[in-house]
Order: sequence, then structure tokens, then C-alpha cells
Amino acid sequence: MDDPYETALAAEPQPWLRLSTTDLDRLALALGDLADLKSPYLRGHSRGVAVLAQQAARHLGASDDETAMVRRAALVHDLGRIAVPSRIWDKSGRLTALEQEAIRLHSYHGERVLNRSAALRDVAAVVGQHHERLDGSGYHRQTSGAAVLPTARVLAAADTYHAMTEPRPHRAAHTPAEAAAVLESEATAGRLDPRSVGSVLAAAGLARGRRAPWPAGLSDREVEVLGLLACGSTNRAIAARLSISPRTAEHHVEHIYAKIGCCTRPAAALFAMEHGLLADRQVLESADMG
Repeated sequence: MDDPYETALAAEPQPWLRLSTTDLDRLALALGDLADLKSPYLRGHSRGVAVLAQQAARHLGASDDETAMVRRAALVHDLGRIAVPSRIWDKSGRLTALEQEAIRLHSYHGERVLNRSAALRDVAAVVGQHHERLDGSGYHRQTSGAAVLPTARVLAAADTYHAMTEPRPHRAAHTPAEAAAVLESEATAGRLDPRSVGSVLAAAGLARGRRAPWPAGLSDREVEVLGLLACGSTNRAIAARLSISPRTAEHHVEHIYAKIGCCTRPAAALFAMEHGLLADRQVLESADMG
């Protein structure tokens, strides 16, 4: 059987139209609107997520190119919804196992469609991960930790927040405060990235000078100690760096090990990488050197 994609390309009159960056943005917007037409409950969802994700990326200090990619990925993140019957998206009752599996595959379908275009392959990778979670509990690949792209972490937080503030067939819309509380809980549990959650809430006007809790209940000081620990510092070096006693540094390290459930420096370093904590350490170090 012929490939429909290749058949469509072959039918296109030459010379073929090549899209500029601006044209790609317009295409992403059109594809997002198309996906949102799948259900009355989804109208405007992709545009709303794109605005929130773009603002959150800027809050995180992303480059212009990274911010543009996050926005583009947010616009098309639900393109795969088209492959799932509308009756499933509009169902108000409990979903069957097969219906749940169909929904879990919508990120796969979106990734596959976008991956056919060389100009959208970077976006496709982000779209494929927008329902992944840092602890591996997401879908469709159960990707975890450092393997979850930073851009996908921002998109996941923005999508979760925006979806919760919209009505769905099985529930009413949550208030912004309720949605923020859920996001913070997800960050504390190690599923959503704390920095991305904090930036999304700031973009939504809900940060109020706070940020999402650190994973595993770590304190600000413990995150500082963990960053130094992960970079190879000894307890004595940590104490000197933070102007605390070596014994206090040792206590911090012991508490960190207990909270994150490990007892070795390599395991602690892996935890820090998986939860994006080294990025904060690097910001602190850069500020000190500046």
C-alpha cells in the first residue's frame, strides 16, 4: 500500500512551497486550532497553553530560539488527539481500559505525524514527551529523570495547569488556586519539574513571590548542599563554601540522604540531575563569579 504522505507530496504541484520560520509558526497555530476542534471542551486549549509555556520559558531565562520552540510545541502538543474518537474525549463517565490506552497514545500519534517533517522534528520530540513525568509514571514511553527534555518539562507543567482550569466532561473547571496547589503537589512528589512549575505559576500570576517546593521535601539549604555534593565537594569543602561548620554540613548530607532515599554521592548526584537541581547550583555559581 502506498504511503499517504508520499502520495500527497507527489500530488503537490512543483515548485514546492518552502515554509519560512514565520510560516511554521502560522502552521503550528493552525494545527493547534484543528486539534482543539476535536471537542467543544478543548476550544482554545492549545493557544492558552502556548501563551503560558512561552511566558514560563522566558521566566526561566530560555533563549529566543528555545522560547520559540516551546511555544511552537505547545501549539501542536495535542495534534495526536485527532487520532482518538471524539466520543472518548467527550465521555463524562468512567473510561474503559481500552479508552484510557487510546488517550495515552495521543502523544505518540502527534509525535509520529510531526516527525515526518524535517522542520518539525525538534518539536516532535517535545510533543512526544509532554505527558512524561520525572519519576517515570507518565506516558507514552515512561521516560524519566534527565531523559525528559527541559522544554518538555515546561510544556508538561503549562499543559497540566491550563487543562485543570478548563471544564471537562467529567468535572468542572478548577480554580487557579486549586490548580496551583495540584502542580506544587506534583512537583513535591517528583513528577513535575519544580523549576518549571514555579515558572508556570509565575507566568499565571500565582507565584506571589514563592516557588514550588523542592522534591523530596528538601529545604533551600539542603538543595544548596546537594548541588555541591553532586559536583564532588567534600563535607569540609561544603562547609567552607556555605560558611557553616563541617559538622553542620555532615548533618545536612545525612538528612539529604534520608529524604531522597540513597546513601552514596553518585546516587545523590543522579537525583540532582533528574530533578533539575544542578541548574540552580550553576546559576548560583555564575552569580558568585560575576
